[in-house]
Amino acid sequence: MDIIKNIIFLINKYGNLFLIGTGYTLLLSLITVFFGTILGSVLAMLKNNRFWLVRFIVSAYIEIVRGTPILLQLCIFTFLIPLAFSAFKPSDFVSVTVALILNSAAYVSEVIRSGIEAVDKGQTEAARSLGLNKRQTMFKIVLPQAIRYILPALGNEFIMMIKETSLASTFFVGDLMTRYQVITGATFLVIEPLIIIGVIYFILTFTLSRGVAVLERRMKAGEC
Repeated sequence: MDIIKNIIFLINKYGNLFLIGTGYTLLLSLITVFFGTILGSVLAMLKNNRFWLVRFIVSAYIEIVRGTPILLQLCIFTFLIPLAFSAFKPSDFVSVTVALILNSAAYVSEVIRSGIEAVDKGQTEAARSLGLNKRQTMFKIVLPQAIRYILPALGNEFIMMIKETSLASTFFVGDLMTRYQVITGATFLVIEPLIIIGVIYFILTFTLSRGVAVLERRMKAGEC
């Protein structure tokens, strides 16, 4: 019963901090997925570039990012970016956001590549036989069909990013887990703030996962 009383107390007194933390978490996730999708699209295209050196660099980047822990990447970029831009020292929020974008881009590039490869090769051959060049075939024929495979996967990437932003609290950037540290330091309560934040994370991810499931059903219905 004490836990319930403490939870009610925390919601009444620190409800605004939980809301602010939720806002920062969603903002960080949205920025990451938006720019990560743009960069990931570029990487997916470059991976099929006719120059082997470009393909090698892109493939190496994707493998390195996917093969190392995201917390390690956050640490590296948070320390390296301020050194690289000594004249303009970015905030920890900016450094963390850049690291998350670069991480997300590596995964999104594979999502987009897989979506493109899922389109029947006959579509490409038919488009080329009608006189469309490679660029026109990609943007007018392949990508519109690949979207039905890509969008649900991007929704899942957004859900994963919401959870991965919790690692940003290591650098005190204002997300939900950062608010947890603030509230715990002020109240000396450990379990109760975690329960509240866990519920918030669950509501966010569950709502988005249901939305992704609806999107997948509509995409499949559109194929019929």
